[in-house]
Amino acid sequence: MRTKPLPANVSPSLLGATVLWLLAGGALLLTTALPLHTDLLGWTPAFWLLGAPLLMLLALQPGLPHQVFSLCRPHRRAMQAVVWHGGHIQR
Repeated sequence: MRTKPLPANVSPSLLGATVLWLLAGGALLLTTALPLHTDLLGWTPAFWLLGAPLLMLLALQPGLPHQVFSLCRPHRRAMQAVVWHGGHIQR
């Protein structure tokens, strides 16, 4: 059974707020002494600053990981017209 894709009419402001939340949470974790895990709160700071915005971003844009990985993957260049003809290479 195939699942239906989410509608493409996602609000740009909601998407922008999610990205801003993710960037601010990452900056907060990198620039302050706030730990990822505490004895009192467990993994709660890491979840609310990184995990929740990532999950929300994936819910809003399910094709985003594929798009990001396709940008990171090196593109193969087409082979130039090199043809093998019985022991001789002709270009």
